[in-house]
Amino acid sequence: MSEIHEDTSMAQTGEPSSVQPAPTASTNGQPVAPPPPDSGQPILRVSDLHVSYGSVQALHGISLEVYPGELVSICGVNGAGKSTTLRAIAGVLKPQSGTIHFKEKNVTGKKPEQMHKWGMALVPEGREIFPSLTVAENLRIGAFGRYNAKRYAADLEDIFALFPILKERLSQAGGQLSGGEQQMLAIARGLVSHPDLLMMDEPSLGLSPSLVDQIFELIATLKARGITILLVEQNAERALQIADRAYLLSTGTVKYAGPPQNMAEIVDITAVYLGGLKGGGLR
Repeated sequence: MSEIHEDTSMAQTGEPSSVQPAPTASTNGQPVAPPPPDSGQPILRVSDLHVSYGSVQALHGISLEVYPGELVSICGVNGAGKSTTLRAIAGVLKPQSGTIHFKEKNVTGKKPEQMHKWGMALVPEGREIFPSLTVAENLRIGAFGRYNAKRYAADLEDIFALFPILKERLSQAGGQLSGGEQQMLAIARGLVSHPDLLMMDEPSLGLSPSLVDQIFELIATLKARGITILLVEQNAERALQIADRAYLLSTGTVKYAGPPQNMAEIVDITAVYLGGLKGGGLR
């Protein structure tokens, strides 16, 4: 049985530095996170990204980087621009300006299906599974464009090891699953494509505390396998505990970028979440 994307060839190497460099400023004055030690080239580089919904500006020059094998968390209040950032990276939204480079290729404005074929998977907010299709059919759709018959059979076994309940529900319609089971299916659908970058948008949203624990244990397992993850999560405390680097967004701009343990020293997180820096705009 092969484990999905348990490939350490692109993971970070070397011992972490005991001294964390301070964030630097981009050309538009927003902070930029220093790269991790011995990081090489980022798998994802977003530069000065501007996105609007009609006349409403949602992102004002977002810049971020994700390196192979790391987990990067994007935090912020509702309306800060977190989900908009992921949707623009995945090709769901077309940026007004700025660039998106994935695996050193300029993919700005490319369609979601192209991004998927190139190795980017988005687990969207609200799960967005196909409710009338079975669990098996939902999983097969996740492998579209990156399908390998021999590997797919082994992948399913690995998926079922991670999510035993999905094997029991294989012939059941997705819409008949519980909320937690649907979230598991959404994550499994992303994993079965063997993504080089897995983006997860609010995976714990609306789940019971026990299921939230399961989701974060799963994310930690995926990180340990060397899967590169860009995580948007409402539960900032839990997300920062497992993140290698973090970005804090407010009103469509980056307020902090760097090691998660340093965020509280630079930004008043309570003010951000309780109204000192209002989210504004659209997610």
